[in-house]
Amino acid sequence: MAKVLRWLESASLDLAALSETKVVRSALDALTLRLDGRKAAANTVKRKRAVFHHVLEYAVELEELPSNPLHRVKWKPPKTTETVDPRVVVNPRQARELLTAVTYVGKRGRGRRGRGQRLMAMFACMYFAALRPGEAVSLRKQDCHLPAQGWGRLTLDVSRPEVNRKWTDTGDAHEQRGLKHRGEDDVRVVPIPPELVKILRQHIEEFGVAPDGRLFRSERGGVVASTAYTEVWQEARTLALSPAQVASPLARRPYDLRHAAVSLWLNGGVPAPEVAVRAGHGVDVLLRVYAKCIDGQDEIVNQRIENALVA
Repeated sequence: MAKVLRWLESASLDLAALSETKVVRSALDALTLRLDGRKAAANTVKRKRAVFHHVLEYAVELEELPSNPLHRVKWKPPKTTETVDPRVVVNPRQARELLTAVTYVGKRGRGRRGRGQRLMAMFACMYFAALRPGEAVSLRKQDCHLPAQGWGRLTLDVSRPEVNRKWTDTGDAHEQRGLKHRGEDDVRVVPIPPELVKILRQHIEEFGVAPDGRLFRSERGGVVASTAYTEVWQEARTLALSPAQVASPLARRPYDLRHAAVSLWLNGGVPAPEVAVRAGHGVDVLLRVYAKCIDGQDEIVNQRIENALVA
């Protein structure tokens, strides 16, 4: 560690060098490149630029710099795309076909359960309840109200997003956290349709739950890894979709099931504030991200314009 620190000290510029605009600009330009010299993704550049900005703001706070030098540089980062690509969104028929295909992944013969069968209900939660993967893998039996008939509900208060073990306090890749964009003790209640209620009841009856109540677990009882459920999803796509669809962006990632759910709700006429509450979004973010996935608006707007023109 001492050797690394000595190298950092010798290789680093003094803070005073940031008073020169050319130094700041060269640092910003470096953020646009990957280690292999190729261009970094726009979202990566945006994230790194934000970190750089916060570091310099901290230096100002400590009175190591008189002001943030980034404010003097006219530099524009690459444009990022925040909206969901409508090509990834599956319709209800395609979603159900994919969920059925999941149950055939890893099947070991008549009467023997495969890894896909253990995960089908988890994917169903992403589609019918718009859960994020981290929310789905941490779902517990005590979070579920599953009546024999009618709608049920999920009460979410934790998430287990998968990150590199180096960046967690516990050394666990699935460190338990609060809900995204929420306070530490906030909860989110998501009503779920009878179809999902039935799927979850069947899953619990067939597979039981983990000692801590988790519905979805690996064969060894651990938290389901993203590599495991992504592999299952990719195999299911080849079973449920045509070769042309497999090559397309359609439902390329499990997360696209959540996109399909939110798009379906918006297109079904559910008010945006209610969709935002169920999906765990802000209304402004919801409408910005899913703007291209709301079908049927063009015809309505065109008719209104046409009516105005002939009035």
